[in-house]
Amino acid sequence: MTLKTDVLIVGAGPVGLTLAIDLGKRGIDCMLIESKEAPQFLPKMERANARTMEMYRRIGLADKIRAAGLRGDCPMDVYVALSLKEPPLLRLRYPSVDEAKADCRVTNDGSSPLEPYQLISQYSLEPLLKSVAETLPSVRVRYGNELTGFEQDADGVSATITRGGESQNVRATYMVGCDGGASFVRRQLGIKLRGEGGLMELRQALFYCPDLFERLPHGNGPGRGRHYHIADDKATFLIMQDSTKHWTLHAVVGSDEEMKAQFEKAVGFPVEYEMLSCAPWRQNLLLADRYRDRRVFLAGDAAHLVIPTGGLGMNTGVGDAFDLSWKLAATLQGWGGAKLLDSYEHERRQVGERNIGASRYASIGRRKWRSMYRPNIRDNTLEGRQTREILARTADVEQRKTNEMIGAEMGYRYVDSPIIMDIPGGPEHLFREYVPTTWPGARLPHVWLDDGTALQDRIPEGYTLLVLGGSRADVAGLQQAFQSLQAPFTVLNMPDQVAREIYGFDLILLRPDMHVVWRGQQPPEDPALVAKVATGR
Repeated sequence: MTLKTDVLIVGAGPVGLTLAIDLGKRGIDCMLIESKEAPQFLPKMERANARTMEMYRRIGLADKIRAAGLRGDCPMDVYVALSLKEPPLLRLRYPSVDEAKADCRVTNDGSSPLEPYQLISQYSLEPLLKSVAETLPSVRVRYGNELTGFEQDADGVSATITRGGESQNVRATYMVGCDGGASFVRRQLGIKLRGEGGLMELRQALFYCPDLFERLPHGNGPGRGRHYHIADDKATFLIMQDSTKHWTLHAVVGSDEEMKAQFEKAVGFPVEYEMLSCAPWRQNLLLADRYRDRRVFLAGDAAHLVIPTGGLGMNTGVGDAFDLSWKLAATLQGWGGAKLLDSYEHERRQVGERNIGASRYASIGRRKWRSMYRPNIRDNTLEGRQTREILARTADVEQRKTNEMIGAEMGYRYVDSPIIMDIPGGPEHLFREYVPTTWPGARLPHVWLDDGTALQDRIPEGYTLLVLGGSRADVAGLQQAFQSLQAPFTVLNMPDQVAREIYGFDLILLRPDMHVVWRGQQPPEDPALVAKVATGR
Protein backbone atom coordinates (compact mmCIF):
# COMPACT_ATOMS: atom_id res chain seq x y z
CA MET A 1 0.00 0.00 0.00
CA THR A 2 1.25 3.47 -0.87
CA LEU A 3 1.10 6.02 1.94
CA LYS A 4 -0.01 9.51 0.95
CA THR A 5 0.88 12.87 2.45
CA ASP A 6 1.03 16.51 1.43
CA VAL A 7 4.62 17.05 2.59
CA LEU A 8 7.28 14.41 3.21
CA ILE A 9 10.03 15.77 5.48
CA VAL A 10 13.33 13.89 5.51
CA GLY A 11 15.41 14.36 8.66
CA ALA A 12 14.24 14.98 12.22
CA GLY A 13 16.84 17.42 13.46
CA PRO A 14 15.67 20.81 14.77
CA VAL A 15 14.96 22.06 11.23
CA GLY A 16 12.84 19.11 10.12
CA LEU A 17 10.97 18.99 13.42
CA THR A 18 10.30 22.74 13.33
CA LEU A 19 8.99 22.47 9.77
CA ALA A 20 6.71 19.57 10.75
CA ILE A 21 5.35 21.44 13.77
CA ASP A 22 4.62 24.64 11.88
CA LEU A 23 2.98 22.75 9.02
CA GLY A 24 1.02 20.68 11.51
CA LYS A 25 -0.24 23.76 13.32
CA ARG A 26 -1.40 25.06 9.93
CA GLY A 27 -3.38 21.85 9.40
CA ILE A 28 -1.15 20.49 6.65
CA ASP A 29 -0.79 16.71 6.47
CA CYS A 30 2.88 15.81 6.65
CA MET A 31 5.11 12.84 7.38
CA LEU A 32 8.48 13.25 9.10
CA ILE A 33 10.96 10.40 8.67
CA GLU A 34 14.31 9.94 10.39
CA SER A 35 16.78 7.12 9.81
CA LYS A 36 17.87 7.06 13.46
CA GLU A 37 15.71 5.20 15.95
CA ALA A 38 15.56 8.15 18.38
CA PRO A 39 17.11 11.57 19.01
CA GLN A 40 20.77 11.12 19.91
CA PHE A 41 22.62 12.46 22.93
CA LEU A 42 25.31 14.16 20.89
CA PRO A 43 26.67 17.71 21.09
CA LYS A 44 25.78 19.89 18.15
CA MET A 45 24.11 23.31 18.36
CA GLU A 46 23.88 24.92 21.78
CA ARG A 47 22.09 28.23 21.32
CA ALA A 48 18.79 29.41 19.90
CA ASN A 49 19.29 33.05 18.97
CA ALA A 50 16.88 35.95 19.43
CA ARG A 51 15.15 35.67 16.06
CA THR A 52 14.77 31.92 16.43
CA MET A 53 13.17 32.40 19.84
CA GLU A 54 10.79 34.99 18.37
CA MET A 55 9.71 32.45 15.77
CA TYR A 56 9.27 29.75 18.38
CA ARG A 57 7.19 32.18 20.43
CA ARG A 58 5.01 32.62 17.36
CA ILE A 59 4.04 28.94 17.54
CA GLY A 60 3.79 28.82 21.33
CA LEU A 61 7.06 27.05 22.13
CA ALA A 62 9.34 29.75 23.57
CA ASP A 63 8.48 29.07 27.21
CA LYS A 64 8.83 25.29 26.78
CA ILE A 65 12.24 25.75 25.18
CA ARG A 66 13.38 28.00 28.01
CA ALA A 67 12.17 25.46 30.57
CA ALA A 68 14.18 22.74 28.82
CA GLY A 69 17.31 24.87 28.41
CA LEU A 70 19.82 26.60 30.64
CA ARG A 71 18.26 28.20 33.69
CA GLY A 72 17.74 31.92 33.35
CA ASP A 73 20.10 33.15 36.06
CA CYS A 74 23.31 31.62 34.63
CA PRO A 75 25.87 34.11 33.29
CA MET A 76 26.66 33.92 29.60
CA ASP A 77 30.17 35.34 29.94
CA VAL A 78 32.96 34.36 27.57
CA TYR A 79 36.53 33.87 28.78
CA VAL A 80 39.95 33.55 27.24
CA ALA A 81 42.19 31.75 29.73
CA LEU A 82 45.19 29.46 30.16
CA SER A 83 43.06 27.06 32.23
CA LEU A 84 40.06 27.19 34.54
CA LYS A 85 42.26 27.59 37.63
CA GLU A 86 44.35 30.54 36.43
CA PRO A 87 43.40 34.22 36.15
CA PRO A 88 41.59 34.78 32.85
CA LEU A 89 43.37 36.76 30.17
CA LEU A 90 40.05 38.25 29.04
CA ARG A 91 36.47 38.31 30.24
CA LEU A 92 33.66 39.38 27.92
CA ARG A 93 30.51 39.97 29.94
CA TYR A 94 27.14 38.98 28.48
CA PRO A 95 23.80 39.02 30.32
CA SER A 96 22.03 35.95 31.57
CA VAL A 97 18.70 35.14 29.95
CA ASP A 98 16.90 36.70 32.93
CA GLU A 99 18.93 39.89 32.57
CA ALA A 100 18.44 39.94 28.80
CA LYS A 101 14.68 39.51 29.22
CA ALA A 102 14.62 42.41 31.68
CA ASP A 103 16.54 44.56 29.17
CA CYS A 104 14.05 43.65 26.45
CA ARG A 105 11.16 44.57 28.72
CA VAL A 106 12.38 48.13 29.34
CA THR A 107 13.59 48.84 25.79
CA ASN A 108 10.99 50.24 23.42
CA ASP A 109 12.77 51.83 20.49
CA GLY A 110 12.53 48.86 18.12
CA SER A 111 16.15 47.85 18.66
CA SER A 112 15.45 44.98 21.05
CA PRO A 113 14.16 41.51 20.19
CA LEU A 114 10.91 40.38 21.74
CA GLU A 115 12.70 37.24 22.93
CA PRO A 116 16.41 37.09 23.84
CA TYR A 117 18.62 34.11 23.15
CA GLN A 118 18.36 30.79 24.95
CA LEU A 119 21.18 28.35 25.55
CA ILE A 120 19.75 24.90 24.80
CA SER A 121 21.69 21.90 23.57
CA GLN A 122 20.45 20.09 20.49
CA TYR A 123 20.08 16.89 22.50
CA SER A 124 17.58 18.77 24.69
CA LEU A 125 15.80 20.63 21.89
CA GLU A 126 15.19 17.63 19.61
CA PRO A 127 13.25 15.49 22.12
CA LEU A 128 11.15 18.52 23.06
CA LEU A 129 10.27 19.28 19.44
CA LYS A 130 9.61 15.60 18.79
CA SER A 131 7.14 15.45 21.68
CA VAL A 132 5.29 18.48 20.30
CA ALA A 133 5.21 17.15 16.73
CA GLU A 134 3.76 13.85 17.93
CA THR A 135 0.76 15.62 19.48
CA LEU A 136 -0.35 17.17 16.18
CA PRO A 137 -3.08 15.19 14.39
CA SER A 138 -1.84 16.02 10.90
CA VAL A 139 1.79 15.04 11.57
CA ARG A 140 3.10 11.47 11.35
CA VAL A 141 6.53 11.07 12.99
CA ARG A 142 8.45 7.95 11.99
CA TYR A 143 11.91 7.29 13.40
CA GLY A 144 13.95 4.36 12.12
CA ASN A 145 12.73 5.02 8.56
CA GLU A 146 15.31 5.79 5.90
CA LEU A 147 14.71 7.41 2.54
CA THR A 148 16.28 5.09 -0.04
CA GLY A 149 15.01 6.60 -3.29
CA PHE A 150 12.58 9.02 -4.89
CA GLU A 151 11.30 10.22 -8.23
CA GLN A 152 9.38 13.34 -9.26
CA ASP A 153 6.66 13.98 -11.78
CA ALA A 154 4.39 16.91 -12.57
CA ASP A 155 2.05 16.17 -9.67
CA GLY A 156 4.28 15.03 -6.84
CA VAL A 157 7.07 12.91 -5.43
CA SER A 158 7.14 9.11 -5.16
CA ALA A 159 9.53 8.06 -2.40
CA THR A 160 10.72 4.75 -1.04
CA ILE A 161 11.35 4.47 2.68
CA THR A 162 12.96 1.47 4.33
CA ARG A 163 12.75 0.09 7.85
CA GLY A 164 14.35 -3.14 8.97
CA GLY A 165 14.88 -4.32 5.41
CA GLU A 166 11.26 -3.75 4.43
CA SER A 167 10.36 -0.98 1.98
CA GLN A 168 7.24 1.11 1.63
CA ASN A 169 6.17 3.66 -0.93
CA VAL A 170 5.12 7.18 -0.01
CA ARG A 171 3.39 9.59 -2.38
CA ALA A 172 3.80 13.25 -1.44
CA THR A 173 2.84 16.49 -3.13
CA TYR A 174 6.14 18.02 -1.95
CA MET A 175 9.27 16.76 -0.22
CA VAL A 176 11.80 18.67 1.91
CA GLY A 177 15.32 17.42 2.61
CA CYS A 178 16.33 18.45 6.12
CA ASP A 179 18.84 15.62 6.28
CA GLY A 180 22.06 17.44 7.13
CA GLY A 181 25.37 18.20 5.52
CA ALA A 182 25.67 14.76 3.91
CA SER A 183 22.10 15.08 2.58
CA PHE A 184 20.92 12.08 0.57
CA VAL A 185 18.20 14.27 -0.93
CA ARG A 186 20.67 16.86 -2.16
CA ARG A 187 23.03 14.26 -3.60
CA GLN A 188 20.22 12.47 -5.42
CA LEU A 189 19.18 15.76 -6.98
CA GLY A 190 22.75 16.36 -8.14
CA ILE A 191 22.92 19.73 -6.35
CA LYS A 192 26.48 20.76 -5.48
CA LEU A 193 27.78 22.47 -2.35
CA ARG A 194 30.31 25.16 -3.19
CA GLY A 195 32.65 27.27 -1.12
CA GLU A 196 35.42 26.55 1.33
CA GLY A 197 35.49 22.98 2.66
CA GLY A 198 37.73 21.33 5.24
CA LEU A 199 39.19 24.57 6.59
CA MET A 200 40.22 22.90 9.85
CA GLU A 201 39.71 19.47 11.41
CA LEU A 202 39.07 19.22 15.12
CA ARG A 203 37.66 16.71 17.54
CA GLN A 204 34.56 17.38 19.57
CA ALA A 205 33.90 15.48 22.79
CA LEU A 206 31.00 15.53 25.23
CA PHE A 207 31.91 15.19 28.91
CA TYR A 208 29.72 14.56 31.92
CA CYS A 209 31.30 16.53 34.76
CA PRO A 210 28.64 17.14 37.42
CA ASP A 211 30.47 19.54 39.76
CA LEU A 212 32.70 21.63 37.49
CA PHE A 213 30.23 24.49 37.06
CA GLU A 214 29.55 24.69 40.79
CA ARG A 215 33.28 24.86 41.56
CA LEU A 216 33.84 27.90 39.36
CA PRO A 217 35.67 30.11 40.02
CA HIS A 218 38.41 27.80 41.24
CA GLY A 219 41.37 29.56 42.82
CA ASN A 220 42.10 32.61 40.69
CA GLY A 221 40.41 31.11 37.65
CA PRO A 222 37.54 32.48 35.60
CA GLY A 223 34.02 32.48 36.99
CA ARG A 224 30.87 30.91 35.67
CA GLY A 225 30.12 31.48 32.01
CA ARG A 226 29.29 29.62 28.82
CA HIS A 227 32.47 29.65 26.69
CA TYR A 228 36.07 29.14 27.77
CA HIS A 229 38.69 29.61 25.06
CA ILE A 230 42.01 28.16 26.14
CA ALA A 231 44.95 30.15 24.77
CA ASP A 232 47.07 27.36 23.31
CA ASP A 233 48.19 25.96 19.97
CA LYS A 234 45.37 23.40 19.73
CA ALA A 235 42.34 25.72 19.34
CA THR A 236 40.99 24.34 22.64
CA PHE A 237 37.49 25.55 23.38
CA LEU A 238 35.33 24.43 26.33
CA ILE A 239 31.56 25.01 26.24
CA MET A 240 29.10 24.64 29.09
CA GLN A 241 25.93 22.87 28.01
CA ASP A 242 22.39 23.59 29.19
CA SER A 243 22.40 21.23 32.20
CA THR A 244 25.62 22.85 33.55
CA LYS A 245 26.73 19.24 34.13
CA HIS A 246 27.74 18.50 30.55
CA TRP A 247 30.59 20.17 28.69
CA THR A 248 31.78 20.00 25.11
CA LEU A 249 35.41 20.32 24.20
CA HIS A 250 36.83 21.18 20.79
CA ALA A 251 40.53 20.73 20.13
CA VAL A 252 43.00 19.87 17.40
CA VAL A 253 44.41 16.61 18.74
CA GLY A 254 45.37 13.32 17.17
CA SER A 255 43.07 10.84 18.90
CA ASP A 256 39.94 10.44 20.97
CA GLU A 257 42.04 9.38 23.97
CA GLU A 258 44.02 12.62 23.80
CA MET A 259 40.77 14.52 24.30
CA LYS A 260 40.61 13.31 27.90
CA ALA A 261 44.08 14.69 28.58
CA GLN A 262 43.14 17.91 26.84
CA PHE A 263 40.01 18.25 29.00
CA GLU A 264 42.05 17.75 32.16
CA LYS A 265 44.61 20.29 30.99
CA ALA A 266 41.94 22.87 30.13
CA VAL A 267 40.22 22.47 33.51
CA GLY A 268 43.51 22.53 35.38
CA PHE A 269 42.29 21.01 38.66
CA PRO A 270 41.01 17.53 39.57
CA VAL A 271 37.36 16.81 38.72
CA GLU A 272 35.40 13.65 38.22
CA TYR A 273 34.27 13.25 34.63
CA GLU A 274 33.20 10.79 31.97
CA MET A 275 33.73 11.24 28.24
CA LEU A 276 30.40 10.27 26.66
CA SER A 277 31.29 10.72 22.99
CA CYS A 278 34.08 11.92 20.76
CA ALA A 279 34.27 12.41 17.01
CA PRO A 280 36.19 14.47 14.44
CA TRP A 281 34.54 17.28 12.52
CA ARG A 282 35.59 19.71 9.83
CA GLN A 283 34.97 23.39 9.48
CA ASN A 284 33.13 24.20 6.25
CA LEU A 285 31.70 27.29 4.60
CA LEU A 286 29.52 25.81 1.87
CA LEU A 287 26.34 26.82 0.07
CA ALA A 288 24.10 24.72 -2.18
CA ASP A 289 23.82 25.86 -5.78
CA ARG A 290 20.05 25.52 -5.52
CA TYR A 291 17.51 25.13 -2.71
CA ARG A 292 14.85 23.60 -4.94
CA ASP A 293 14.38 21.07 -7.71
CA ARG A 294 10.74 21.22 -8.85
CA ARG A 295 8.78 19.64 -5.99
CA VAL A 296 11.74 18.94 -3.70
CA PHE A 297 13.29 21.53 -1.40
CA LEU A 298 16.39 21.70 0.80
CA ALA A 299 16.58 23.32 4.23
CA GLY A 300 19.11 23.60 7.04
CA ASP A 301 22.54 21.98 6.75
CA ALA A 302 21.43 20.24 3.58
CA ALA A 303 21.53 23.69 1.95
CA HIS A 304 24.27 25.52 3.87
CA LEU A 305 27.18 24.63 6.14
CA VAL A 306 28.79 27.25 8.35
CA ILE A 307 31.48 27.28 11.01
CA PRO A 308 29.80 27.47 14.44
CA THR A 309 31.43 30.83 15.13
CA GLY A 310 28.55 33.28 15.41
CA GLY A 311 25.98 30.58 16.16
CA LEU A 312 24.30 30.85 12.77
CA GLY A 313 24.04 27.22 11.63
CA MET A 314 20.92 25.73 13.20
CA ASN A 315 19.38 29.18 13.57
CA THR A 316 19.61 29.79 9.82
CA GLY A 317 17.99 26.40 9.27
CA VAL A 318 15.10 27.21 11.60
CA GLY A 319 14.59 30.39 9.56
CA ASP A 320 14.46 28.22 6.43
CA ALA A 321 11.76 26.07 8.02
CA PHE A 322 9.53 28.96 9.02
CA ASP A 323 9.90 30.62 5.61
CA LEU A 324 9.09 27.45 3.69
CA SER A 325 6.24 26.31 5.94
CA TRP A 326 3.78 29.11 5.29
CA LYS A 327 4.54 29.07 1.58
CA LEU A 328 3.89 25.34 1.31
CA ALA A 329 0.70 25.74 3.34
CA ALA A 330 -0.52 28.62 1.15
CA THR A 331 0.13 26.63 -2.02
CA LEU A 332 -1.56 23.50 -0.72
CA GLN A 333 -4.54 25.52 0.54
CA GLY A 334 -4.98 27.03 -2.91
CA TRP A 335 -4.40 30.74 -2.35
CA GLY A 336 -0.66 30.83 -2.97
CA GLY A 337 0.54 31.56 -6.50
CA ALA A 338 3.40 29.87 -8.32
CA LYS A 339 5.92 32.55 -7.35
CA LEU A 340 5.38 31.87 -3.65
CA LEU A 341 7.38 28.64 -3.66
CA ASP A 342 9.83 30.14 -6.16
CA SER A 343 10.57 32.84 -3.59
CA TYR A 344 11.85 30.32 -1.02
CA GLU A 345 15.17 29.78 -2.78
CA HIS A 346 15.46 33.46 -3.71
CA GLU A 347 14.96 34.63 -0.13
CA ARG A 348 16.65 31.96 1.94
CA ARG A 349 19.68 31.38 -0.27
CA GLN A 350 20.68 35.03 0.07
CA VAL A 351 20.37 34.69 3.85
CA GLY A 352 22.47 31.53 3.72
CA GLU A 353 25.11 33.32 1.69
CA ARG A 354 25.18 36.31 4.05
CA ASN A 355 25.39 34.09 7.12
CA ILE A 356 28.25 32.13 5.61
CA GLY A 357 29.94 35.50 5.20
CA ALA A 358 29.19 36.36 8.84
CA SER A 359 30.57 33.02 9.98
CA ARG A 360 33.72 33.58 7.91
CA TYR A 361 34.09 37.06 9.41
CA ALA A 362 33.82 35.69 12.95
CA SER A 363 36.11 32.75 12.24
CA ILE A 364 38.83 34.97 10.79
CA GLY A 365 38.61 37.09 13.94
CA ARG A 366 39.05 34.05 16.17
CA ARG A 367 41.97 32.77 14.12
CA LYS A 368 43.58 36.19 14.33
CA TRP A 369 43.72 36.32 18.11
CA ARG A 370 44.74 32.67 18.33
CA SER A 371 47.65 33.42 16.01
CA MET A 372 49.03 35.66 18.78
CA TYR A 373 49.83 32.54 20.84
CA ARG A 374 53.51 31.91 21.54
CA PRO A 375 55.09 29.04 23.50
CA ASN A 376 56.26 31.55 26.12
CA ILE A 377 52.70 32.53 27.07
CA ARG A 378 53.05 31.09 30.58
CA ASP A 379 56.54 32.42 31.24
CA ASN A 380 57.04 34.78 34.13
CA THR A 381 59.16 37.05 31.95
CA LEU A 382 58.74 40.33 30.15
CA GLU A 383 58.31 38.45 26.88
CA GLY A 384 55.73 36.11 28.39
CA ARG A 385 53.74 39.02 29.81
CA GLN A 386 53.84 40.77 26.43
CA THR A 387 52.50 37.64 24.71
CA ARG A 388 49.62 37.44 27.17
CA GLU A 389 48.82 41.13 26.81
CA ILE A 390 48.94 41.15 23.01
CA LEU A 391 46.76 38.05 22.78
CA ALA A 392 44.21 39.42 25.25
CA ARG A 393 44.12 42.83 23.57
CA THR A 394 43.59 41.24 20.16
CA ALA A 395 40.93 38.87 21.50
CA ASP A 396 39.07 41.79 23.09
CA VAL A 397 38.46 43.04 19.56
CA GLU A 398 38.32 39.86 17.49
CA GLN A 399 36.44 37.45 19.78
CA ARG A 400 33.50 39.85 19.95
CA LYS A 401 32.89 39.13 16.27
CA THR A 402 31.81 35.63 17.29
CA ASN A 403 29.62 36.57 20.24
CA GLU A 404 27.92 39.73 18.96
CA MET A 405 25.92 38.84 15.85
CA ILE A 406 22.64 40.63 16.52
CA GLY A 407 22.62 42.22 13.06
CA ALA A 408 22.96 38.88 11.28
CA GLU A 409 20.32 37.39 13.60
CA MET A 410 17.59 40.02 13.26
CA GLY A 411 18.60 42.46 10.55
CA TYR A 412 18.41 40.26 7.48
CA ARG A 413 16.18 41.58 4.72
CA TYR A 414 14.90 39.82 1.62
CA VAL A 415 16.28 41.79 -1.32
CA ASP A 416 14.58 41.79 -4.75
CA SER A 417 12.15 39.09 -3.65
CA PRO A 418 9.40 38.31 -6.16
CA ILE A 419 6.81 38.51 -3.36
CA ILE A 420 7.90 41.87 -1.89
CA MET A 421 7.01 45.31 -3.26
CA ASP A 422 10.65 46.07 -3.73
CA ILE A 423 12.20 49.52 -3.39
CA PRO A 424 15.68 50.02 -4.87
CA GLY A 425 18.38 50.55 -2.29
CA GLY A 426 17.74 49.81 1.34
CA PRO A 427 19.75 49.77 4.54
CA GLU A 428 23.12 48.05 4.69
CA HIS A 429 23.24 44.50 6.00
CA LEU A 430 25.28 44.58 9.20
CA PHE A 431 26.56 41.56 11.10
CA ARG A 432 27.03 43.05 14.56
CA GLU A 433 24.59 45.93 14.73
CA TYR A 434 20.81 45.84 14.40
CA VAL A 435 19.10 49.02 13.19
CA PRO A 436 15.30 48.66 13.22
CA THR A 437 13.62 49.27 9.87
CA THR A 438 10.35 48.63 8.09
CA TRP A 439 11.98 48.62 4.66
CA PRO A 440 10.14 46.04 2.52
CA GLY A 441 11.64 42.61 3.09
CA ALA A 442 12.68 43.30 6.68
CA ARG A 443 11.38 41.70 9.88
CA LEU A 444 8.88 43.92 11.69
CA PRO A 445 10.72 45.44 14.68
CA HIS A 446 9.41 44.53 18.12
CA VAL A 447 7.41 47.26 19.91
CA TRP A 448 5.65 47.28 23.28
CA LEU A 449 2.14 48.75 23.10
CA ASP A 450 0.56 51.11 25.60
CA ASP A 451 -1.19 48.23 27.38
CA GLY A 452 2.11 46.41 27.92
CA THR A 453 1.60 43.75 25.27
CA ALA A 454 3.92 43.11 22.35
CA LEU A 455 2.68 44.17 18.92
CA GLN A 456 4.08 40.93 17.45
CA ASP A 457 1.73 38.99 19.76
CA ARG A 458 -1.28 40.86 18.40
CA ILE A 459 -0.63 39.93 14.77
CA PRO A 460 -2.88 37.07 13.57
CA GLU A 461 -2.13 34.40 10.97
CA GLY A 462 -2.17 35.32 7.31
CA TYR A 463 -1.49 38.77 5.88
CA THR A 464 -1.92 41.74 8.19
CA LEU A 465 -2.32 45.41 7.35
CA LEU A 466 -1.20 47.56 10.27
CA VAL A 467 -3.05 50.88 10.40
CA LEU A 468 -0.95 53.01 12.71
CA GLY A 469 -1.21 56.20 14.71
CA GLY A 470 -4.95 56.64 14.26
CA SER A 471 -4.76 56.86 10.46
CA ARG A 472 -8.15 57.06 8.77
CA ALA A 473 -6.90 55.83 5.41
CA ASP A 474 -9.45 53.93 3.34
CA VAL A 475 -7.99 50.43 3.13
CA ALA A 476 -11.07 48.73 1.70
CA GLY A 477 -9.44 48.32 -1.71
CA LEU A 478 -6.51 46.38 -0.30
CA GLN A 479 -8.83 44.24 1.80
CA GLN A 480 -10.99 43.42 -1.20
CA ALA A 481 -7.95 42.61 -3.32
CA PHE A 482 -6.76 39.94 -0.88
CA GLN A 483 -10.27 38.59 -0.36
CA SER A 484 -10.69 38.19 -4.11
CA LEU A 485 -7.65 35.89 -4.05
CA GLN A 486 -9.07 34.01 -1.03
CA ALA A 487 -5.94 34.85 0.94
CA PRO A 488 -6.29 35.32 4.73
CA PHE A 489 -6.16 39.03 5.48
CA THR A 490 -6.69 41.14 8.61
CA VAL A 491 -6.76 44.89 9.14
CA LEU A 492 -5.26 45.69 12.55
CA ASN A 493 -5.76 49.21 13.86
CA MET A 494 -2.95 50.26 16.19
CA PRO A 495 -3.46 53.80 17.50
CA ASP A 496 -0.43 53.59 19.83
CA GLN A 497 1.89 56.45 18.94
CA VAL A 498 5.07 54.59 19.86
CA ALA A 499 4.53 52.09 17.05
CA ARG A 500 3.87 54.87 14.53
CA GLU A 501 6.97 56.77 15.61
CA ILE A 502 9.26 53.76 15.40
CA TYR A 503 7.87 52.37 12.13
CA GLY A 504 7.63 55.75 10.42
CA PHE A 505 4.60 54.93 8.25
CA ASP A 506 0.83 54.93 8.62
CA LEU A 507 0.28 51.65 6.75
CA ILE A 508 2.43 48.51 6.82
CA LEU A 509 1.52 45.26 5.10
CA LEU A 510 2.93 42.11 6.67
CA ARG A 511 3.02 38.59 5.34
CA PRO A 512 2.51 35.55 7.61
CA ASP A 513 6.14 35.48 8.80
CA MET A 514 5.95 39.16 9.87
CA HIS A 515 8.27 40.40 7.13
CA VAL A 516 7.18 43.66 5.50
CA VAL A 517 5.63 43.40 2.03
CA TRP A 518 4.74 47.05 1.48
CA ARG A 519 4.53 50.32 3.43
CA GLY A 520 3.09 53.74 2.73
CA GLN A 521 1.38 56.84 4.09
CA GLN A 522 -1.60 56.29 1.80
CA PRO A 523 -3.16 53.12 0.37
CA PRO A 524 -1.36 51.78 -2.72
CA GLU A 525 -2.48 53.10 -6.08
CA ASP A 526 -2.97 49.56 -7.35
CA PRO A 527 -4.07 47.36 -4.42
CA ALA A 528 -4.73 44.42 -6.75
CA LEU A 529 -1.08 44.45 -7.84
CA VAL A 530 0.13 44.49 -4.24
CA ALA A 531 -2.10 41.53 -3.37
CA LYS A 532 -0.93 39.57 -6.41
CA VAL A 533 2.73 40.20 -5.67
CA ALA A 534 2.35 39.32 -1.98
CA THR A 535 0.60 36.03 -2.76
CA GLY A 536 2.96 35.04 -5.56
CA ARG A 537 0.49 35.49 -8.42
